[in-house]
Order: sequence, then structure tokens, then C-alpha cells
Amino acid sequence: MSTTTPAAGRTSRPATPYRLSAKGVVRSEWHKLWTLRSTWITLVTAFALVLAVGITMGATYDGDDAEIDTVVFTLFGTQLSQICLAVLGILVTAGEYSTGLIRSSLTAVPRRLPVLLAKAGVFTAVALTVTLATNVITFLVSQIWLTDTDKALSLTESGVLGALTTSAVSLTLLSLIALGLGALFRSVPGAIGAFVAAVLVLPEVLSMLPFDAVDTVLRYFPAQAASALGSVTRVENSIAPGTAVLTLALWAAAVLATAGALLKRRDV
Repeated sequence: MSTTTPAAGRTSRPATPYRLSAKGVVRSEWHKLWTLRSTWITLVTAFALVLAVGITMGATYDGDDAEIDTVVFTLFGTQLSQICLAVLGILVTAGEYSTGLIRSSLTAVPRRLPVLLAKAGVFTAVALTVTLATNVITFLVSQIWLTDTDKALSLTESGVLGALTTSAVSLTLLSLIALGLGALFRSVPGAIGAFVAAVLVLPEVLSMLPFDAVDTVLRYFPAQAASALGSVTRVENSIAPGTAVLTLALWAAAVLATAGALLKRRDV
């Protein structure tokens, strides 16, 4: 029997170990987000709704709504786009449970929490960029019809860019809450129902209670805090814009922290 020996000087090398990095997790979530058809559909729909409503408001303005803040007036469509963005946020997390992709994601990242953080970070960057661009474009386009009215404003006037930015921030943070609910419920229909019930319906029900303390507390609920943003002038009976941003950020952080804690403890 003949035997072979390794060539002189040749040494065997161990296989290169798999290296997991935060950058790699973020890149993976970025690719997953943009390869989904639902991402493009929801973002385009959100943009189209805001722009269409803004054009309609500008083209049909006859002076009857003079008391409404100009930025709020032109961005009425954000009330519709918010649903689109919330659904997209839920699909980013709960959508993977419905397709089974979450098993591959958590197998590749055993610590689990970086997956949720990467999803939240990528979604926040995309949502904020798209909503801010949508707000600016809609405002400028609607001003074509509002130029010779009492709602004529330029982008450089005091408070305008800030209102457009805080409007985008509020939409993004509300959608981030929806993303966290998606991770909590692990079901697209369940998370959508929870978002509508807790964020949109519950405050309206509680507002019917005849207690001043309830009205004060409600100002710090997500939807009510968001209503304090996106306006050049201060909204009556609302918290300060800075406080509103902090309130929304804390709500989003609380939901994501709860989702993260359960993600590490639950089975897939």
C-alpha cells in the first residue's frame, strides 16, 4: 500500500471562521427591506397620498380655512400616509414571522437583539428621509396655488422648515412604534389591530371621560403628542414641540425595549 505525504512546506489551514459584525447585520436588513415589493408600494403610496391631498388643498383653497396653520393645511395627507408607514413598519418585523424568514435571521444572529436594532435603524433612516422629502415637495408644489393667498409662505421663512421636519419626525416615530408592535405580536393583522386600537382609538375613548387629569395625561399619548408637531405656530392645548418629540421617542424606545426583551426569551 502506498502512502502520500504532504509536500514539503505545505501546511493545512483551518477554515476561516464566520465573523458577525454590526455592519453586516445592518447591511443584511437594508437589502431585505429594499428587495421587498411591499416596501416600494407602501412608500410610493404614502408619497402619492400626501402630494395628491396637498395639491387638492392648494388648488381648492378659497379662504374658508384661514385659521389653519399653512404647513398643517398643506400636509393633511400625512394622516393617510401614516397608515401606510405604520403597516410598512409592522411588515419589517412581523412580516418575517409570516414568511418564516425570521428563523434564518435569528440563526445567523444568535444574540437576536442586533437584528431588531438593525431593523429599527434601517427603517428609521428610510422613513425619515422619505417623509421629509415628501413634506418639502408637497409644500413647495401646493404653494403654486397658494402664492396669492393668505397662506403664501416660502421654505426659508421662520419656522417653516422646522415644521416640515418635526412632521416627518412624528410620522417616523409613530411608525417605529408600529414596528415594535410587529415584533411584539409577531403577527401582521394582530400588530395592525393593536396599533389602531392603542394609538388611534383608545385616546378618543378616554377623552370622553369627564376628568381634567385624563385630558392632561392624553397629551402624552403618541397620537396626541404627534399632533403638537408639524405646525409653524404653537398648537393650542398641546405640549411643547420639544417635549412632544421626546415623548414619542420614549414611547418608541419603550415598545422596542419590551419587544427586544421578549425576543431574547421566546422561541422563534
